[in-house]
Amino acid sequence: MNIYDIFVEKTTAMVETIASQGHGSLALIFLIGVIFGGIIQYTRVDKFEKIAGFAMLKDTIVPKMLFLAIGVTSIGLYFMIDAGWAHYHIKPITLSGLIIGGILFGISMAILGKCPGTGPISIAEGRIDVLIGAIGGLFGGLVFTLYYDDIFKPLMGDSLGKLKLTDFFQGHEDLVVLIFGIAITIIAIAIPKVELFDEADLSQLPDDNRPDKK
Repeated sequence: MNIYDIFVEKTTAMVETIASQGHGSLALIFLIGVIFGGIIQYTRVDKFEKIAGFAMLKDTIVPKMLFLAIGVTSIGLYFMIDAGWAHYHIKPITLSGLIIGGILFGISMAILGKCPGTGPISIAEGRIDVLIGAIGGLFGGLVFTLYYDDIFKPLMGDSLGKLKLTDFFQGHEDLVVLIFGIAITIIAIAIPKVELFDEADLSQLPDDNRPDKK
């Protein structure tokens, strides 16, 4: 089986899996994607300056948005799952793989100035640099898939199991989730707002609000 056949097989299997799941559909996922893309566009967190600025601690818009999203959705998702409206897809904890992957992911994200969520949105804007990065990511994923058993699996380390925070607080799960979600939301609000602008951003601001004019 050649690379093209593997790609077609994996893509087809992915679409069929999503379409056959009882808690969603391709149309619903498409709609969620459109809404997500609109929010990212509106907040401009797909800008290179936002992602790279976050990595350099010169822009806090991304962490503020991330912490707020985690805080709010952790509460909502938990109670949706508790009510049977959603499902967990927990991955096992493999420390070596997570540490190595996290370092590579962080370096790549800082260099490209995009993450997997904002990258496709930038491609839709016509960003050729991000398109090249995405193509590289696809080839990286292909190499990982083809050589997983021989090279990458030994690097992953032993699995510590599929752990959840609530596993450590049996009998108090609801309270723990509420405390966690509220605490993360407070952190999002408490993080000072610092922004790194590019020329296009600055040109759209009134002179009184432009940091380069003060």
